[in-house]
Amino acid sequence: MEPRSHKSVLVAIFSLIIAIVAYFLSNRISPALRLLLPVSASVPAISARFFNNSSKAMSTKTPVYFMSHGGPNTMFDTEHPVYPILQKIGQEITQKVKPKAIVVFSAHWEAGPHDIQVNTAVTNDLIYDYYGFPPEYYKVEYPNKGSPELAAKVIKLLQDAGIKAEGVKRGLDHGVYVGFSVAFDPDKNPLNIPIVQVSQYNSPNVDQHYRLGQAVSALRDENIVVIGAGMSVHNLRDLRFTFGSPRPLPYVVSFDEALKPAMEAPPAERQARLAEVAKRPDAHQAHPRFDHLMPAYITAGAAGEDTGKQLWTFHESSMGWAMYRFGDVPA
Repeated sequence: MEPRSHKSVLVAIFSLIIAIVAYFLSNRISPALRLLLPVSASVPAISARFFNNSSKAMSTKTPVYFMSHGGPNTMFDTEHPVYPILQKIGQEITQKVKPKAIVVFSAHWEAGPHDIQVNTAVTNDLIYDYYGFPPEYYKVEYPNKGSPELAAKVIKLLQDAGIKAEGVKRGLDHGVYVGFSVAFDPDKNPLNIPIVQVSQYNSPNVDQHYRLGQAVSALRDENIVVIGAGMSVHNLRDLRFTFGSPRPLPYVVSFDEALKPAMEAPPAERQARLAEVAKRPDAHQAHPRFDHLMPAYITAGAAGEDTGKQLWTFHESSMGWAMYRFGDVPA
């Protein structure tokens, strides 16, 4: 009886090994080879669905975001309507998208008219590029880290697209850390992934910026989120004429409403529709300089074949606060 019992144990162990191997490899082997496996080695249907869903999730492009970042007071004004919106977008990115890094284009970094700069620094100080605010505004901190490896990848993508690009070491300007400090609050919703900032052109050429976005679109295949930080309407010059009233000036509403259907247009039409928006009579009222508008064109270019959707907007004085997402968010 003892030898027979020992043989039964060996058979059971061997069958278990076969089952385990089949469990992990059944999706990778041919149907013919799968027929050679014992019935006990079949993968449960729920496991097969799990592996299929995981594979599908890994191949999905990350969404692209255009965020209206606001001034430095946005970090402190928790009662402003934009505050919970930025928080919601940040939570969507950290809890649903879960990227491994963020590449961000800010309205407050322009390189040359025909060249782009990429921040290669590992640690980034904050650039307090604003004037006339209370002392505490110049003491804010936002913990972050860069990635020289990702910066090098961005530079190569740009160069492969025929764009002159170079790496530099630079801090983060308020176009990045103002919105990010609300969206990705270090205590409530920490980002904990690298941030690589890329400049835009010192140019009002909208097609040039659209192509800039197209050049980095491939990052989305690597679980990297592309964000453009600007404003849908931005006219500081006219802010003094509002005398502190939040009532929007006429061009704020007209331009912001014209931008929406262009950003949400079918991908094959989007670039041409956006080019027409920039030619509108109210375009240079809404944006005396196009610096805060260009991040919208960059993100639209990075979106590729994905459609845009306005998540929220708000009209205030001489400012427009539209937020857009291109592409789907994982369920």
